[in-house]
Amino acid sequence: MSDNGTGGPLAGTLVIDLTRALAGPHAAMMLGDLGARVIKVENPGSGDDTRSWGPPFVQPDEGDRESTYFLSTNRNKESIALDLKDPADKQVLTELLRRADVLMENFRPGTLDRLGFGTDVLAALNPRLVTLAISGFGHDGPEGGRAGYDQIAQGEAGLMSLTGSGPDDPQRVGVPIGDLLAGMYGAYGVLAALMERERTGVGQVVRTSLLAAVVGVHAFQGTGWTVAGKVGQAQGNHHPSIAPYGLFQCAGGNVQLSCGSEGLWKRLCSEFGLDPAALGMATNSDRVGHRQEVIELLEAAFADIDSETLLKRLAAAGIPAGKVRTLDQVYNWDQTESQGLKISVDHSTLGPLTLPGPPLRFFSPGPDGETETTRTDHVAPPTLGGDGEAIRAWLSASPTNDQTLD
Repeated sequence: MSDNGTGGPLAGTLVIDLTRALAGPHAAMMLGDLGARVIKVENPGSGDDTRSWGPPFVQPDEGDRESTYFLSTNRNKESIALDLKDPADKQVLTELLRRADVLMENFRPGTLDRLGFGTDVLAALNPRLVTLAISGFGHDGPEGGRAGYDQIAQGEAGLMSLTGSGPDDPQRVGVPIGDLLAGMYGAYGVLAALMERERTGVGQVVRTSLLAAVVGVHAFQGTGWTVAGKVGQAQGNHHPSIAPYGLFQCAGGNVQLSCGSEGLWKRLCSEFGLDPAALGMATNSDRVGHRQEVIELLEAAFADIDSETLLKRLAAAGIPAGKVRTLDQVYNWDQTESQGLKISVDHSTLGPLTLPGPPLRFFSPGPDGETETTRTDHVAPPTLGGDGEAIRAWLSASPTNDQTLD
């Protein structure tokens, strides 16, 4: 495989993205951010479901408008519209798969087989192909064929029971975190399979699900049950195992702070004239058992201090602290800008756009210091089928075993 000109550690890798909505498209976008060529296959006429998810849309005209939801998860991709029930279009997909390194799909289990692209067919077409399959609740088991949507999975996998102001107030996370996590785990699995292919010369199928992804991030809440028999519950903006750790009210606002060690607790008390060894306060376990008293004690100490002054004092005392920013404040923050978390692209119908950027950066060490090698020439999310003609021309000009990309 040759470099496709984009740079990044996956340059020269070809990904065929049959996914729609969010989990699969997010996984494919992650690989595109790393330099892979990602060809998104969409239904003619309607395209990815998220093209219609809005408002908000960009452009008022029904024919030209683009969903900001779609724009959020499809950068660094090309689009071709194929009807997979049409023999000619099915042959186009077949030719793409012969040349591909990775196939991604998030159909309900069994759908790809019914379309004529079961794992046995794919292995015969391209033994080196790595396939990622994302489902709602797993590809087997008693509920393996069940459809999966993010909020349902957040509830079924326990996350909503841990999120909210209290046990009687279950809340979804403010982004479709089950979808996003499944995409992240899926991309991680694909990279591992590509690494193994370097040793074996053979691809394999990677499977994950929204259920698996959410259970995979239960962390201490999971072992709280499996080891200690304790069922975690939602308790608002304060940590269940560390105190003080959470959101605290002050004059005209609030701040977040974290005392993850006894040394930090003593510094906090010293700064605000409190006794770190008072009854119920001497150890983290004591403070967790008296969490409400700790909250009331600190909020009383903060009552006459505005948030900016309080944050400065906490910083001077070496206490990890921060504010709760709105999204406009996040994207206008110079630290966000410095980390490459905003990118500029030119969209074929919308013109210049600013999009959230990829969360990874890459550096090569050298005798004169590090050189950043992160991909910077990002491509705007595609219009429906906007690259179809060019992709077909490439297929005609490119032998099956030649993945040189123009």
